Amino acid sequence: MVSGITPPSTRASVMVPPGASPPSRCVTPGSLPFRPAHTRPGQSHASRPVTCQGASTAPARTGLATPDDSPTHFPRGKHWQVHKFGGTCLATPERIDAVCRYLTSPEAAGERRLAVLSAMGSHPSSPVKVTDLLLAMVAKAGRRDESYLLELAALQQKHVAAAATLLGADSPALVEFVAGLEADMADLRSILHTLAIAGMSAEPFEDYVAGHGELWCGRLAAARCRQLCADAVFLDARDVLTVRDTADGASVDVEYDASDARLDAWAAAHGAPPLLLATGFVARNPAGQATTLKRNGSDYSATIFGALLRAGAITIWSDVNGVYSADPRKVPEAVCLRHLSYHEAWEMSYFGANVLHPRTTLPAMKFGIPITSRNFFDLSEAGTMISDGSIPQAEGVDLTGVKGFATIDGVSLVNVEGTGMVGVPGTASAIFATMRDAGVNVIMISQASSEHSICFAVKAADSARAVDALRARFQEAIAAGRISCVAALDDCCVLAAVGSAMASRRGVAATMFAALAQANINVRAIAQGCSEYNITALIDARESVRALRAVHGRFYMQALTIGLGLIGPGLIGSTFLQQIQDQAAKLRDEYHLDIRVLAIASSKRMLLSDDAIDLAAWRGELEARGEPLDEERFAAHLSDNFIPNVVALDCTAAEGPSERYLEWMRRGIHIITPNKKMNSGSLERYRALKRHQRSSFIHYLYEGTVGAGLPVIATLQHLVQSGDRVQRIEGIFSGTLSYIFNTFGTDDRPFSEVVKEAKAAGYTEPDPRDDLAGTDVARKVTILGREAGLPLELDDVAVESLVPAPLRSLPTAADFLARLPEHDAEMDAALQAARAAGECLRFVGVVDVAGREGRVELRRYPTSHPFAQLSGSDNIIAFTTQRYAAQPMIIRGPGAGAEVTAGGVFSDLLRLAAYLGAPS
Repeated sequence: MVSGITPPSTRASVMVPPGASPPSRCVTPGSLPFRPAHTRPGQSHASRPVTCQGASTAPARTGLATPDDSPTHFPRGKHWQVHKFGGTCLATPERIDAVCRYLTSPEAAGERRLAVLSAMGSHPSSPVKVTDLLLAMVAKAGRRDESYLLELAALQQKHVAAAATLLGADSPALVEFVAGLEADMADLRSILHTLAIAGMSAEPFEDYVAGHGELWCGRLAAARCRQLCADAVFLDARDVLTVRDTADGASVDVEYDASDARLDAWAAAHGAPPLLLATGFVARNPAGQATTLKRNGSDYSATIFGALLRAGAITIWSDVNGVYSADPRKVPEAVCLRHLSYHEAWEMSYFGANVLHPRTTLPAMKFGIPITSRNFFDLSEAGTMISDGSIPQAEGVDLTGVKGFATIDGVSLVNVEGTGMVGVPGTASAIFATMRDAGVNVIMISQASSEHSICFAVKAADSARAVDALRARFQEAIAAGRISCVAALDDCCVLAAVGSAMASRRGVAATMFAALAQANINVRAIAQGCSEYNITALIDARESVRALRAVHGRFYMQALTIGLGLIGPGLIGSTFLQQIQDQAAKLRDEYHLDIRVLAIASSKRMLLSDDAIDLAAWRGELEARGEPLDEERFAAHLSDNFIPNVVALDCTAAEGPSERYLEWMRRGIHIITPNKKMNSGSLERYRALKRHQRSSFIHYLYEGTVGAGLPVIATLQHLVQSGDRVQRIEGIFSGTLSYIFNTFGTDDRPFSEVVKEAKAAGYTEPDPRDDLAGTDVARKVTILGREAGLPLELDDVAVESLVPAPLRSLPTAADFLARLPEHDAEMDAALQAARAAGECLRFVGVVDVAGREGRVELRRYPTSHPFAQLSGSDNIIAFTTQRYAAQPMIIRGPGAGAEVTAGGVFSDLLRLAAYLGAPS
């Protein structure tokens, strides 16, 4: 008992006849605005309870009874609304008060409500759930650990304190509640003491003890509702619900006839008040013993009561908005589904989604009662309705019939194979009978029509037991060689797509598995039932989150999202970022493409972001928040990101990044680059990368390596892939040398002056010898030769250097430019010889496919030749092929500059997006 509180000597109730106003001393629910306790931090409605004068345990009726009510028949019908409140909604007295205010709010007028209440749940102020505490006490008593007495005392104090806060420290309702609590505690101490003496526990005792949290919460809520002037009565579900254990003992079946009869008997004793506060989780068996409803017990209580009342609706209140299209902790873009069919709910529940257990929905399905899952802490959310009938398509969902995706982690794949299984009746029966006898649950089954093997998924904890049992069962067949393998593949995950509208719809499986393939995820086993409500794939556990995001993004996200990591934010890289920033809105709105820059790395520092870097402020962010460059961490940040499609963009001219392309691609990272080092480097390394590209769905795009933004590589690939035979590729591939020779000879300036002018205009490298030596052109010739099928190494390309031999070893570019005029006569002689023949000089690269060689040289062309018509720094490339023999195919345009090179990189990114499924 609470000190200082004496039981009242009299009990009074408030009589409110139909149509009459309540007494002035009664504060009606409508006069108090409903606010969930969490909306007013630090403010507790319960600390200042509003009460009806003299409210007690026998409230009078409020006029909501229907004409057919009778003392011996409980009125049933759609006017009943069943609400179930989970432990999170009832974790504190403030939250219990919020629930009571909701149940007694003006919106309840004209309808009957039955609220099923769980025990008080976890909260930062009390992190352990009441039911878990009670079960722990039973276990401790069975071990003769007397600390259960301390925990029981703490539990009593928790509920006394909650009742004092909720009901008022000087209220008669508190005295009554504490008296009942003391009686329950005395019973519990006796039972636990008995278990401690016996040194053991038994399920009936455990069930009896575990259900007390719901009893206390229900009594508290009923008392508070009466204080709010509601005609509310507490209903102990053990007085109504009769259930029988299933054969496996894992659940219970409802005895509807017995429960209906007991509900009518309860009505004979208590009437049919418009607001009932019922306990969840607990019931009685046919022998009259207290029991529980096992897994998801309180949810099951709600649907059973809904069925007994023939209710119009059931609402399950918790702290989540409803059922999501995927686990939002794994897929940030998951959406709350507005509708699910019962079958869809079953499927998603099986795979661990936050949905009602399949058995829980059966009572509601029996009478076609819709179940809505809602968030009590965000009443603006409509939640998810689970029902039969036509299910509207959720807004923004790809019209493929998929409602949601779920995973089961911690799975092993058991494989049984052998030639002795083919055509032998009873093999599958023997396998799964063995699993039954070993107590191993089978999650999914897959078998090829050849009957050579059967594989199935089990929980990882059951893997070794399953394999040992099968090896023992088939010992003789294994010894004889009829069965060659019984083994388990551990560290797997089951991924499922669920949707009743998938049935008979073409392309759903193709879309799902294409999304997995494009995310570089291997599928180890597949299963689908003929109902087509579910497509299941088994994948490696380490790919679980990425796979879930990949398939969810393909079906649910209106925009294809690509995560990008940029290496080299120099002139080309920074220009590319600016182009992305300028086009981001258009790409997203018109082309449904969402580009997110997740990482930027310079030669010394890097900036990482889990979502997206602000492209308007990346320079400052890199300086302020950047960290030392770590290429391994850079790659891991991309490959482990929640965005399934990621690309590394190398805008450097360095060797280092290209050496890691293959490693990055093996981690599922696409590569785009204008860097020529990979494609003109080691032929063996290049071939290894191309083999991996062809054997995977990871793309390697490099249009910018030749011709900047001109479609040179793509054109050559199309020619080869379409069956044309390339005979010769010839072109001016250097924008620098194009400018120099387009200018040299147009006036009287010597060659050295033209080179100095090109350097001053920014056309050359800091040291012009890098351009004049022809190495850059040789790299492009090597790249094109390999694309045309020649096994060229860079050293195989003959290069005519324009750097005079005596000047090649000079230490600085300034020294070179100072002495270059000494050799003007040589270039002037070559120019005059060309002029005399009506020709001009051009520095070109040649891929001679027929001769199987590549060359870089200074050549003379007639002034009528297309190569002689260039201006500025333009490139020109001529393809002579079997189809284009008489007149070569010509590509011409700007071949140098940050804008066009970045544009070529951007074009590759859009091509990658098309490969990944972006709308064309």
